[in-house]
Amino acid sequence: MSNGNGDESRRWEGIQRPYTTDEVERLRGTVHVEHTLARRGAGRLWELLQTDEYVPALGALTGGQAVQMVKAGLQAIYLSGWQVAADANLAGHTYPDQSLYPSNSGPQLVRRLNNALLRADQIHAAEGDTETYWLAPIVADADAGFGGPLNAFELMKAMIEAGAAGVHFEDQLSSEKKCGHLGGKVLVPTNQFLRTLAAARLAADVCGVPTVLIARTDALSAALLTSDSDPADTPFLTGERTPEGFSRIEAGLESAIARGRAVAPYADLVWFETATPDLDEARDFADAVHEEFPEKLLAYNCSPSFNWRRHLDDDRIAGFQRELAAMGYRFQFVTLAGFHSLNAAMFDLARGYAREGMSAYVRLQEHEFELEEHGYTATRHQREAGAGYFDAVAQAVSGGVSSTLALEGSTETAQFGS
Repeated sequence: MSNGNGDESRRWEGIQRPYTTDEVERLRGTVHVEHTLARRGAGRLWELLQTDEYVPALGALTGGQAVQMVKAGLQAIYLSGWQVAADANLAGHTYPDQSLYPSNSGPQLVRRLNNALLRADQIHAAEGDTETYWLAPIVADADAGFGGPLNAFELMKAMIEAGAAGVHFEDQLSSEKKCGHLGGKVLVPTNQFLRTLAAARLAADVCGVPTVLIARTDALSAALLTSDSDPADTPFLTGERTPEGFSRIEAGLESAIARGRAVAPYADLVWFETATPDLDEARDFADAVHEEFPEKLLAYNCSPSFNWRRHLDDDRIAGFQRELAAMGYRFQFVTLAGFHSLNAAMFDLARGYAREGMSAYVRLQEHEFELEEHGYTATRHQREAGAGYFDAVAQAVSGGVSSTLALEGSTETAQFGS
């Protein structure tokens, strides 16, 4: 169960596995595939979590967004299941966040983001620029695992094969899965969620990758439980049942704390989904988990579902993430940043274009020119997509005498500079 980054004892400190090394070896087979992007990403993500005050990330919806995030200075990327459902799934439909899309859609988007980052690395290296570390680790949403432990095992493997550095699972019933900010959430028993996490960890060990595993609980707002079979859930049972046969439970912070403590030995980070950006609530959760697991890292969803200004003034918003970091919330992310930035920007452009024609588009182009002094390069879209890189390929295969180079003589070169 090598960690892939040279510090095995520190990496696995406090982590429990309900299986043996012999069982991992038995399941590996005789051909050991090297998952380079996942292994490097996991090692880099873990290092960032240990050394940085906190690791901020935005949810990417497209490969281009991932590239711009890295170019702008972010060192990690979040991949949201909500965004996959809404606009990036392999069914080609628009869905709410209820696990309605094909389960391989998340891994496919991980692959797409990594491919875009790899291309950016190749483009810049071909131009002699190797300063930027383009392969920012991707933390991907596995929702509730799309089924039982076997489904979680296979989904984790697929995420690793696509190059995910970290993956999170939540304690909802997969067949009733809802966005953390929707109603009607149904939890699985605590011991069932632990099996999901164990299955995910086993998959990573079988793949030989130290994937960062994040456990999320929705117990703060979920009032339903599939079964009353686990004694760990007994304190929160109300004795009532729904027409579907679910047990009603008392949602709230105490329930979330109990789940957080239960999953802490099985996960690298613990995340409780919240309904508001409440620092006191976050502190109470962190203190309760750290009372039993002092070194456990935490994650926090700085959600766009919150009306931030309704809850916090400008000063509290500005200091919000640093205050969270001081409590141990080392991975902090805006889940739906890609969805909101893409839609707001396109609506703004389309609204202006419908009223003013090209004047509106030229304003966008002028804004791109203004961003260039900060490192933005997508104004030259042909180069951004790799035309220059493939010109280098053409030169290489023609002995340096190709007469069909794409950028040479292009309007981009003539009007935007080299």
